[in-house]
Amino acid sequence: PPPSLLPQRTYIFTFLLSSRVFIHPHELLAKVGQICIKQKQQLETGTEAEKAKLKSFAAKIIQLLKEWTETFPYDFQDEKSMKELKEIAHRITQCDEENGTVKKIISQMTQNLLMALSARSQYQEIGEKFRQPVTDKGTILKTKPQSTQKDILSVCCDPLILAQQLTYIELERVSNIYPEDLMQIVSHMDSLDNHKCRGDVTKTYNLEAYDNWFNCLSMLVATEICRVVKKKQRTRMVEFFIDVARECFNIGNFNSMMAIISGMNLSPVARLKKTWSKVKTAKFDVLEHHMDPSSNFCNYRTALQGAAQRSQTANSNREKIVIPVFNLFIKDIYFLHKIHTNRLPNGQINFKKFWEISRQIHDFLIWKQVECPFEKDKKIQSYLLTAPIYSEEALFIASFESEGPENHMEKDSWKTLR
Repeated sequence: PPPSLLPQRTYIFTFLLSSRVFIHPHELLAKVGQICIKQKQQLETGTEAEKAKLKSFAAKIIQLLKEWTETFPYDFQDEKSMKELKEIAHRITQCDEENGTVKKIISQMTQNLLMALSARSQYQEIGEKFRQPVTDKGTILKTKPQSTQKDILSVCCDPLILAQQLTYIELERVSNIYPEDLMQIVSHMDSLDNHKCRGDVTKTYNLEAYDNWFNCLSMLVATEICRVVKKKQRTRMVEFFIDVARECFNIGNFNSMMAIISGMNLSPVARLKKTWSKVKTAKFDVLEHHMDPSSNFCNYRTALQGAAQRSQTANSNREKIVIPVFNLFIKDIYFLHKIHTNRLPNGQINFKKFWEISRQIHDFLIWKQVECPFEKDKKIQSYLLTAPIYSEEALFIASFESEGPENHMEKDSWKTLR
């Protein structure tokens, strides 16, 4: 769009995103419909000046509807909203009847909207079968000879390729998160306004599925390390995951990187002193430094900013990738929501607050639209998404089997577990 329209677009996005905290999207659409009827009646007197005004009014409404249907297609999923949209479109076409492009724009807009809606409902139906951790003690206590068990290294031993496949999965998940899903974080919290569109559980479903993926990846990393019997191979496994996390960092995939580090910091893995003593930990220290939580993850935020700047000037999709640590991203929005009120003391809406929230969500939207530059490897992805993961209890059992308990506390928990 020409620069003159840019502030307007940002404003429309902020307005449509924030309005749902105060009014149901369907009610807002109905209000737009009322304005159309009024304007049409006022300007239909027929003078040339009035006709010109009507045309420019029609153009503005079309721009609003286009932005609305493209950015928030889900607002139109119920029949009431669809009917309202069609009625407004019909009125707008009458405002500028001899102009064939208006008709074209509107029919294209409706077509795109229907496609977006059917794509979303398909994803919803597939659903995510959440992986359940393996808890059966028999399976865990190494009943199978080790050689018959597949591990991640037998599927992919190149850290760069694994990092690329993780990034592919991340981008696929992220593409199913929409701005209004993120706005639920703000709407859900305000139990005061009970008229909110809170009935829609599916909206947070995408966020939960994504969060679940993070946890599964952490547990998978811990499982892969704890179930290796030989110390030398276990050391190799730890170093492999350190390299994978480093490659994720270089790509700009901070979410997978954080999940891998979290998995290595789980107690069953962290307690394997003999294994860690053999690991070249310098690389791990660098990763820990990037993800150091002090000063509100200051180091990570600097790295994220660097990746975001690289993304803006990038020529290839490869350099455009930015996948933030999702639960930190969510916490930031929640924090912005918590420390600022929705309304100013004079009763007006606190636009500055919503402008800031929408700016962060807008960045996320730009990142999630990056096309993945890596080819999908079905075998590796299938392993990452379906390989058995141990429950926390199972991890401890496997960990104690690998390196016996060190102190009284560990001896007690080992006893209890057995």
